[in-house]
Amino acid sequence: PPQNWGGFFFEQFFILSRMHNYEIADHFSLLAKLMDIHGENTFKIRSYSNAAYTLDKLATPVSEMSPSELFATKGIGDAIGTKILQLIENKKLTILEDYLEKTPPGIVEMLKIKGLGPKKISTIWKELEIENIGELLYACQENRLINYKGFGAKTQQNIQESLEYYLQHQGSFLYQQVESLANSLVSILQLEFPSYQHIISGLFKRQMETIEYLDIVTTLPEKILIDWLKQKEFTITPSTHFISSKGVDNFELRWWLTNPENFHWTDFSLACSPAFLQKWVENPVFDQKFSYSSEASIFEQVDIAFIPSPQREDPHILSSAMVDKHKKNLPNCIQENDIKGIIHSHSTWSDGIHSIEQMATAAKAAGYQYLVISDHSRTAFYANGLEIERIIAQHKEIDQLNKKLAPFVIFKSIESDILNDGSLDYPEQVLESFDIVIASIHSNLKMTEEKAMFRLLNAINNPYTSILGHPTGRLLLSRKGYPVNHSTIIEACANNNVVIELNAHPRRLDIDWRFINEAVQNEVLISINPDAHAIEGFEDCKYGVKVAQKAGLTAAQNLSSFSLQEMMEFVSFQQAKRN
Repeated sequence: PPQNWGGFFFEQFFILSRMHNYEIADHFSLLAKLMDIHGENTFKIRSYSNAAYTLDKLATPVSEMSPSELFATKGIGDAIGTKILQLIENKKLTILEDYLEKTPPGIVEMLKIKGLGPKKISTIWKELEIENIGELLYACQENRLINYKGFGAKTQQNIQESLEYYLQHQGSFLYQQVESLANSLVSILQLEFPSYQHIISGLFKRQMETIEYLDIVTTLPEKILIDWLKQKEFTITPSTHFISSKGVDNFELRWWLTNPENFHWTDFSLACSPAFLQKWVENPVFDQKFSYSSEASIFEQVDIAFIPSPQREDPHILSSAMVDKHKKNLPNCIQENDIKGIIHSHSTWSDGIHSIEQMATAAKAAGYQYLVISDHSRTAFYANGLEIERIIAQHKEIDQLNKKLAPFVIFKSIESDILNDGSLDYPEQVLESFDIVIASIHSNLKMTEEKAMFRLLNAINNPYTSILGHPTGRLLLSRKGYPVNHSTIIEACANNNVVIELNAHPRRLDIDWRFINEAVQNEVLISINPDAHAIEGFEDCKYGVKVAQKAGLTAAQNLSSFSLQEMMEFVSFQQAKRN
């Protein structure tokens, strides 16, 4: 490691050291939107927007391309290519900085609000003279938007709901977004202060899907910690129980200072939900004055089987732990290495970045036994969904690849849109050609519970449906998803032998882990699927595993943990179900 490891660490996390394609694309996408807000030349706006799209879909990292390769890329060219190189070198795009300089920060922030595009934001700013989120919410509450072009009562209501949801979740981050920071922070502390104990606890240790702050338990003396934080230019706010610090990214770190005797208890108390901890301390056997040598000794003191921190949510698990205390542990939760195959992936046949062969070869090299290719169906025109003649051609390619890659198997699948009437996207004779059909809703997401349930239940009752994809359509921190009755959906899946997907994309994690136990009790299989649109997407399985562990899901209860032989038997069963 570098000599000044601490400084190196914070530079890595607070200053971009190597820009990824999607980050560069974000800069050009923002530039196009700001130019649109300012009413600039349509041709220029479109060129920057197209460049952002090209960069986002580009398989080769721009940082590894020569200038001549970059300039020759369709949709880039010399002018934009030069700006890309400037951005990579200086971590700054001059033309974008100019527009940011003359645009109020509140106007830029409005671009994060679902349902607000550049044209509407321009009206809000230039005609209503509103320049921040708070003013806009107030204007919605006062019905000030409905008389302007492009707005109306329904649009205003939708914007108000999106604003309220956005404000409610400000300061929250996905687990994935803080994972590297959390893991590296402990390494840094151990390196710089090896004589003391440190651990990341709280929401992160509980593997919550979204995280507002990191809890760090440490035996560092207060003065040493504060001096170190000041050296790193953190803003420090003392609190009654912890020291709060924020860096330039405004993300909060909460430091819980304790002595070695109380270290494990402090960690344990933070790594439990409030309800779980309350139930724990009510145990008459529990003695808070007891000094613990490890986390395990806390459970040994009250003679209860060890409960992993992700499962310390619902206090009812304590009853199971007391019954199983002589077994020392609860049933083993699913682990990352329990995933035997990749289910739900997209290729260049629809909106994926890599070809089927590339996806399959990578999956095989990673040790997976099979790949389920589930490209989008024809109604998803925005994602290059498959028309019937293209399905036939794709299946021929899969047949050829299966011969080439054996014993590895590529299963023929489709992510079929659930249409407005709940039907699937193809006639039965086409659906018959697939090994597995994943049924998902992608359109008309603003539904009442009645409408959502009508569509979902019709799809679940369809004998060709094998897996119900991302059941609520939620996007964490940005879209709540349509309202559903989970119990009714689970019951319908049980009656129709339909698997429920746990979409492992860190922005989805849908089905919510809080309903997994109910599904398992009804003998409904869960399937942890990455919804991979590129080879790198396979890695998202781990985020599905982490939230599944919170529900105590075992490998036997997860479809993507099936061996190749078991998956073939599952496919045979699904085909028999159709008859």
